[in-house]
Amino acid sequence: MRVHLINPSDKSFGIGVITPRWLYVLAAATPEKFGDPIIADETLAPFRPETVQSGDVVGIGIHTSNALRGMHLGKMARERGAHVVFGGVHASLYPEEALRLGGAHAVVKGDGDRIWGKVIEDLLAGAAREVYEGGRLPGDQFLPARWDLAPRDKYMWASVQTVRGCPKHCSFCSVWRTDGQKPRPRSCETVVREIVDLRRRGFRFVLLADDNFYPVSLRDLHLAEKQGNTGRVQELQSIRAERFELMSELAQLPKDMVFFTQITMEAGEDIEYLDAMKKAHISGALVGVESATPEGLKAIFKDFNLVGDSLAKRLQTFKQHGIYILGSFIFGLSTDREDTFAATAELARRAGLSFAQFVLLTPLPGAIDFDRWEKSMGTDVPKVHGIPITRYWLIPAEVRPNVFTPHATMSPEEIRRRTQGVWDEFYSMSAIWERSRCTPNLRARLAFVFISKLYRQMYAKTGIATDSARRQKASRMAHWLAIPCRKLFEAKPMPELKLPPAQPASSTLLSAL
Repeated sequence: MRVHLINPSDKSFGIGVITPRWLYVLAAATPEKFGDPIIADETLAPFRPETVQSGDVVGIGIHTSNALRGMHLGKMARERGAHVVFGGVHASLYPEEALRLGGAHAVVKGDGDRIWGKVIEDLLAGAAREVYEGGRLPGDQFLPARWDLAPRDKYMWASVQTVRGCPKHCSFCSVWRTDGQKPRPRSCETVVREIVDLRRRGFRFVLLADDNFYPVSLRDLHLAEKQGNTGRVQELQSIRAERFELMSELAQLPKDMVFFTQITMEAGEDIEYLDAMKKAHISGALVGVESATPEGLKAIFKDFNLVGDSLAKRLQTFKQHGIYILGSFIFGLSTDREDTFAATAELARRAGLSFAQFVLLTPLPGAIDFDRWEKSMGTDVPKVHGIPITRYWLIPAEVRPNVFTPHATMSPEEIRRRTQGVWDEFYSMSAIWERSRCTPNLRARLAFVFISKLYRQMYAKTGIATDSARRQKASRMAHWLAIPCRKLFEAKPMPELKLPPAQPASSTLLSAL
């Protein structure tokens, strides 16, 4: 009996940008007596079904965008006599789908770090339940990943998680509902130990794959103080102090290390926090700008963001403190008009964003927007290939619409075309070359150009193109761009690297306060 772990994908680029962390965490959660799991990441190469034998256990993790491919793999594995288990955000939201359509014997909802071993034991004993509740584990129960099983020559970035959960409640996002609004941080020691392990193996670029690396804002603190909520103030100050302690320890790691993470716009007013990030080698962050208009931000419950000149200046603040931003924007909001696209492109330019992504509004299961959209459809739901549009992830990709929510003034094709135009403008060669001035030398500028073009291919042309031929061409181009790009992220292993000494708690606490 062997254990298989599969990360489904319709597109295989041969090279992965970021390691799918969950694969290697569940590998760590697999009891030793079952041996090392066979790991298949389909972003690298398609899964080979002949590797599965009768009686094996196959674990498949899915989110909404790869759910259909995952269910196809699940049925394939079950037909070969394997025990099939689904997990991940989408399976947690729709366990009955995996059981009915994916050939699953069991589904794990929530965190799988601790319950995975029991699921395997139950399956082999013929006593498995259909649904297991993994729950929301505290940070001290998160498992470090088995990076010894990851192919070093296939990924550009490694990934380490420092905290789960996000205190915000954006209407388009499901994270705060699935992972909770209470931040669950790991200890600094476990995070740094895992990062040191990665650097020893030759990874120097690491994504801090957090729902929100800035879990406590100055506004949160001020509000708790204003309410006279002493307990809440102490809780927030403790979390904030832990963040500063972590960054203090990251700052002691080799100077060639580069970290990237995800934070909210509010961090731009916390200069002390930005400076600590810079010292910790956190050189970039994804910031959800979402909309350039106050009406758009209000519609998605994100009116804590700024707009206009204030927004541009706030984004420039990150850059001034050494944090380069990947700005994320949403098109297709009910408040969008024809001039929104040009205004957003101009804002991205004025704000000095190093990278940007412009995504089409997609109602994500578990999010408030999805609930509203599904309810608005009533009982007469349009169908594509016999599948209700409210279950769009089950519609084959080649016929799946790009835009799902009806718009008052624009057709879906117009929204798609205008979105494509903004991508084209922002990632034109002249614009990329101009932005590359932020790098220190010619080699770095060329790397910036390669990475920009790769990002453009992987996340725009393969996702917004309207026909399969263009998608296939974009995938081929992304594959060829990915090969030289990966070389730019290579680093010599440092097997002798030691753990940095822990920083005195008192100094980091005073800094945070």
